[in-house]
Amino acid sequence: MSVAAVVFDLDGVLVDSEQVWDDARRELVAERGGTWTDDATRAMMGMSSPEWSRYVHEELGVDLEPAAISAAVVDRLERLYRRRLPLLPGAREAVEALAERWPLGLASSSNREIIDLVLELSGLASAFTATASSEEVARGKPAPDVYLEAARRLDVLAADCAAVEDSSNGLRAAAAAGMTVIALPNSAFPPDEDALRLAAAVIHSLDELRPTLPALAA
Repeated sequence: MSVAAVVFDLDGVLVDSEQVWDDARRELVAERGGTWTDDATRAMMGMSSPEWSRYVHEELGVDLEPAAISAAVVDRLERLYRRRLPLLPGAREAVEALAERWPLGLASSSNREIIDLVLELSGLASAFTATASSEEVARGKPAPDVYLEAARRLDVLAADCAAVEDSSNGLRAAAAAGMTVIALPNSAFPPDEDALRLAAAVIHSLDELRPTLPALAA
């Protein structure tokens, strides 16, 4: 397969943010008298903002409407990111190296405000031709919708794209879209083995993500 474009996930791939999201949601649940459950973190990974905010309201018992829950969590993240953006080591170099060879897309479960803020603060906005948020499509990951939308905005076939993902639901979403999947396993929330097997390549550092990677160079 000849790769025509590369699509990145955001959380856990470019920014070390999965724990930040988790902490922000936990704090809100505690403040509003809800009950955090053992499976809440994994259940919400990959969900779009309408999906996870509804989950927090209905399953965790937070007494706010889903839109207000989403806005409150996003506000916390924005303040934290403006103080210090947790860009992962090698993220800038990997993005810049791949952008020299292919148009880049981004397919993220983060809210649109967070996507735009991260790209602004990191100085990487110009490297991406197209970005898509799961809140802009019908279903979040593991459904393929956000990856298909990113490919559409790039004006390339999804089957001609490679995707870089870290989580179980992200890997499943990219594979369901028909993309060549490159896994960068999240160390804090490791992907399931069956999801990892969907990847054409598994890397353990963004330093490995270069145009010469066999899964991209094929």
